[in-house]
Amino acid sequence: MDNSPSHTPGPDSYPDVFPELAPKFEQADALRMRIDAKKDQDESLWDTLVNRLRTDWTYHSNGIEGSTLTRGETHFFLSEGLTVEGKPFKDFLDAKNHAEAIDLLFDVVANKQPITEGFIKNINALVLHGVDSTPAQNAMGQRVRKKATPGEYKQLPNHVQQPDGTIHYYVEPLHVHDQMQALVAWIVSAMEALHPMHVAAVAHYNMVRIHPFDDGNGRGARILMNLILMKAGYFPAVVRLETKRHYLEALAQADRGHLAPFISFIADAVIATQQSVLDVLDRNPSGEI
Repeated sequence: MDNSPSHTPGPDSYPDVFPELAPKFEQADALRMRIDAKKDQDESLWDTLVNRLRTDWTYHSNGIEGSTLTRGETHFFLSEGLTVEGKPFKDFLDAKNHAEAIDLLFDVVANKQPITEGFIKNINALVLHGVDSTPAQNAMGQRVRKKATPGEYKQLPNHVQQPDGTIHYYVEPLHVHDQMQALVAWIVSAMEALHPMHVAAVAHYNMVRIHPFDDGNGRGARILMNLILMKAGYFPAVVRLETKRHYLEALAQADRGHLAPFISFIADAVIATQQSVLDVLDRNPSGEI
C-alpha cells in the first residue's frame, strides 16, 4: 500500500470482508461464550486474572517497543511500586503509564463511552505522561531528541528505516486530522456491520499507517484495537514479544495492500489470550496470558 505523504484512505485501507477468516472468528466467538459462562463462578479469581492480564499486556506491548523489563520485573513494579536496580527509569515510567491506560479502558467500556479522536489523544497523553523528549533523526540521519508533545498530533513528518534500507513514510502532518477523523468514523460504522476482530485489526493497522503522534503510536494502536474488542465482550489481544517478527511482517504485508494476514495474526492473538483465560478459569493457571 502506498504510504507516501499524499496517500489518503481508500477501499484498501478499510476492506469489507474476508470470508476465509470466518473459521477463526467462529473459534474466538466459541471461546468467548465459554468464558462468559464461567466468569461469574469466582469473583476473586476473575480479579486476579484481570490483574495478570494487565501485567502481561503491559510487559509484551512495551517490550515490543524496546523496554528492557522482564515479565517478573513488570509484575513486581506494578504490584509493589518498586523499581529494579540497573534498569532505565523510563521503562518503569512506560509500564506505569501503560497500566493506567488499561485501567482507563475498563472504565470506558463499563461506562459505554464512545471512541473519539479525543479519546485516542487522551490515550497518547497517558502513554507519554512524564516523558520529556522522544527519539528522532535529523536531516543528516543523526539520532537526536525532540521535545515530547503528549496527546498532540505530530507537527513534523515521521518515517522509519526498514531492514532493507528503504525509508517507510507515514502520513504527512497536514493530513493527519482528516485521516484520523475518517478512521474514527469508519470504526463507529464498521462496529455495526463487521466482526469485532476484523474492525479491531483494521483500526490497529490504519493507526500505525497514519502514525499520528511523534511517539506512542504502536502502543496506542494496540490499545485502540483492544478497546474495540473489549467493547464487544472479548478479552484483549496480547501481541506477545516473541511474535514481534511475525507481527511486523504482517503489518508490512498490509502496507502492500494485503490486510488478511494481519487480521489473521490478530485473530490468533485473541484466540490465544482467550484460551489462556479459560485455562485459568478451568483451574489450570499455567504460563502467561
